[in-house]
Amino acid sequence: MSRGWCSALPAGIRLAVQITPNAKKTEMIGVLDGALKLKLQAQPIEGKANEALVKYLAAALSVPRSAVTITHGLANKRKLIEVNCAGLTVAEVERLLVGALG
Repeated sequence: MSRGWCSALPAGIRLAVQITPNAKKTEMIGVLDGALKLKLQAQPIEGKANEALVKYLAAALSVPRSAVTITHGLANKRKLIEVNCAGLTVAEVERLLVGALG
């Protein structure tokens, strides 16, 4: 099953994410242009925004930080992220990340 921005992998989930670093606060905006949009309070220097993104997603999905890996786009605003958690489904990720937006 796939939602465009979220697809199933054999060992978990792949997310397409677009970030806006240096925001006033970290918050989820929603799904736009095939990616989950997030604002991050962290600055895009020395990997701070990437670390903040991994930390945020791990907390939101209730998985260890080590389960969240940025596989593509380390230096870009648009990133591909893999979450290695066999029990996680596309529907569960959508509920946890987008369901809270209303």
